[in-house]
Amino acid sequence: MSIKKFIYKLFSIKVVHAHCDVPCGIYDPISAKIAAQTVLKMAIRMEAVELPPKDISTPNSMARYIAVKEEHAQLVKNELNILWSDYFKPEHLEKYPDLHDLFWNANKLAGSNKQNVSSDSAKSLVETVDKIAKIFWATKGVDYTDPVEKIRFGA
Repeated sequence: MSIKKFIYKLFSIKVVHAHCDVPCGIYDPISAKIAAQTVLKMAIRMEAVELPPKDISTPNSMARYIAVKEEHAQLVKNELNILWSDYFKPEHLEKYPDLHDLFWNANKLAGSNKQNVSSDSAKSLVETVDKIAKIFWATKGVDYTDPVEKIRFGA
């Protein structure tokens, strides 16, 4: 008997396996959607800033918009990468052959939105995350809608 097996037996250690980093089994693309909407909101706010600034607080607000935009664009990437690597399986690719390209484009869009300010690009990010969400929920037999999208996003 190996030392490893002996220790396992001595301490009654059982080997367990999980399908992801956290074996909760809870997946939902809503975190990516909210993060993408935040990127869009920050882009809209940044595009509305009057330059040169007429108020001393404007540079502070702009710095905060930038930080939030970049943080949430990275969050989109993180959340989508968890879905891609932990949830979706090869059989999903058979049914949804564009899935790989959707994830690739979403990650590229998130990266671009970190580097640049464009509400059009941020809208594309939200739309791409929505396409992924539609497929995600379809794999669970659910017709995806986001009825509170506009309320969540606000004016």
